[in-house]
Amino acid sequence: MALPQAFLTAPIAHRGLHGPGVPENSLAAARAAIDAGYGIELDIQPARDGRPMVFHDYDLARLTGVQGVVTDLDPDALAVQRLLGTDQTVPTLRQFLDLVAGRVPLLIEIKDQDMSLGPDIGLLHKAVADALQGYGGPVAVMSFNPHVVAGFHALAPDVPVGLTTCGYDERDWPGIPEKTRSHLAGINDFDESGACFVSHDKRDLDNPRLDALKAQGVPILCWTIRSAEEEALARRVADNITFEGYRPAA
Repeated sequence: MALPQAFLTAPIAHRGLHGPGVPENSLAAARAAIDAGYGIELDIQPARDGRPMVFHDYDLARLTGVQGVVTDLDPDALAVQRLLGTDQTVPTLRQFLDLVAGRVPLLIEIKDQDMSLGPDIGLLHKAVADALQGYGGPVAVMSFNPHVVAGFHALAPDVPVGLTTCGYDERDWPGIPEKTRSHLAGINDFDESGACFVSHDKRDLDNPRLDALKAQGVPILCWTIRSAEEEALARRVADNITFEGYRPAA
């Protein structure tokens, strides 16, 4: 399944169009992105009952001030957690889909549940596939964990999937063996996972594997761009950007 052209036109707001008073991955950030004409990148973590929640961190503290992890709470308990002191709470993926309703592209990142980018991925990818059944708007799913991408692709072959990729520097990925990091940095699971695009770290755009994929016509997205200057450099390689902290031309 090819990545729709919509993902290569308007820039993609990282965790929605967030800023002061508008928390990341909130419904308010989704509304702001829609109003500005941007696509939306969002992150998925599972609640205790496995339901997909739109939340980036494994831990609740940074965004809610509450100690604990997302997977310890049911959706109803997460629904009352205030994000960064605002009136926004942790939405379910279903709430997010209902709000966006196909108006802008959605780039969904399923967070690794194996904790070491291995095959113990749980059932979150299945819960996301179930939630996307019948959704009519442009949507694509990605993950750093190629096992997640492959598992999702097997369940929902009509939804485009991609790999979230980077150089896998040891400082950013402590505890991941060098052999695994080298393998992932080479984007060696692209074909096996069923991927049709990559979303790559702006710090590693000279990766020769990107040149090879681009020569094959594979779309290259780039994360996370934070200025017009960074955007200009990234677009020498990337077909589109995921951004935050400034407003690129929509």
